[in-house]
Amino acid sequence: MRTLLIALVAATTLTACTGGNTKEVTATAYNSVNSQTKAGDPTLTAWGDTLKPGMKAIAVSRDLIEDGLTHGTEVTIDGLPGTYIVRDKMNKRWKDKIDIYMGVDVKAAREWGKRTVTISWEGNE
Repeated sequence: MRTLLIALVAATTLTACTGGNTKEVTATAYNSVNSQTKAGDPTLTAWGDTLKPGMKAIAVSRDLIEDGLTHGTEVTIDGLPGTYIVRDKMNKRWKDKIDIYMGVDVKAAREWGKRTVTISWEGNE
């Protein structure tokens, strides 16, 4: 029991020292199709990146940028494999929200719907 407690304290300390952050957010999904974007190139993000199907990318609400989720930040999403990269930012009206990029698979995005997820990233808050 004591060993387990020491391991938990060490893990918590390591996360705190490396600037690990977690937050519960609303997650929806989006696609690079004309009907979901402003006029122009539906693959071009607000930060100037070009999205391609298969990329593990997310858009973040602008309040999350203030929390350290800036362009290029690596993010894990509980329940999804792998690491996602912040590549896009959302309209100012959204708060505590991410949009998961799903290429041109509109059906997959609709099936995802709207969920509450916990995200994690490194950096200072």
